[in-house]
Amino acid sequence: MHTSRRNNLRPRRKAGLFRRRLRGESGAAIVEFALILPFLCLFIILILDFGRAFNYWITTTHLASEGARLAAVDSAPGGDLQDFIRGKAGTGELRDGDSRWITAPLAVCVNSGGTGAVGDPVEVTVTTTYHFIPIGNLPGFDDLTDMEIHGSATMRREVLADNVSPGCG
Repeated sequence: MHTSRRNNLRPRRKAGLFRRRLRGESGAAIVEFALILPFLCLFIILILDFGRAFNYWITTTHLASEGARLAAVDSAPGGDLQDFIRGKAGTGELRDGDSRWITAPLAVCVNSGGTGAVGDPVEVTVTTTYHFIPIGNLPGFDDLTDMEIHGSATMRREVLADNVSPGCG
């Protein structure tokens, strides 16, 4: 009987030592979290900003590919290929350039590599400038304020060029 009583006291003593140790570290986790939170928020904002720029790059590449295909078959829905491609942009800020990130509309250029005969290459480029969120004077980020987003595609003409004319718009 005496041994069972001794076994009952030991867990209480261990629990008491453990509680005393925890009292000395109370609030440390919240302080550490408060120190890390600004960097975590900055990191998340930068990921979202780069994700937006990457999405616009994918969109310009897709628009250039679609424009090259239309130029290759000499199809200009609505009369002007450049205006049609610009109108196909998924967002108003990319199409019209009316936001903080994109301030100018898309530039769509059609370049004919030859005389417009069947088999000649035709290249369509879609370009815009993306303005990143300014992150201050952090070392290594000085030249990362603006980035030109450029998508291009080249295809061979399948018919004579009558409707699609070279130029930028």
